[in-house]
Amino acid sequence: MTKSILLDKYPINSLEIAKNATDLTDVDQFIEYFKNKIEQHPIAAFISTFDHYAHTSSINGVINEDIISAKAIVFCFGAKLPNSKMLAVRPRSFSITEFKNSFVIDFMDAPNEEFQITMEEWSKEIIK
Repeated sequence: MTKSILLDKYPINSLEIAKNATDLTDVDQFIEYFKNKIEQHPIAAFISTFDHYAHTSSINGVINEDIISAKAIVFCFGAKLPNSKMLAVRPRSFSITEFKNSFVIDFMDAPNEEFQITMEEWSKEIIK
């Protein structure tokens, strides 16, 4: 797992997984894997999925030529709502991007350390 700062402000966690290092074979299987994890979690709530590749293609947007597929799964760990600002950092999402020889999972830091660790663990469990 690598950590980086995107656009000088967004803390991003990334995990690149070689295709031969996982039993999952396409982005939809990753989405299903994360959906199952979310649905089994006592607090997390599944919200939706988003096919970013299809959307960007449909508006004739620019897509890196190395990207084969790109989807996100949106969910929330919202266990507390202490103020209105918490809504600005929710919900969470995992993005899964397929390349020729690998998949990349990206997600932004969670405001809650416990849920940050959960997201890291879920991601790492995909590696066989």
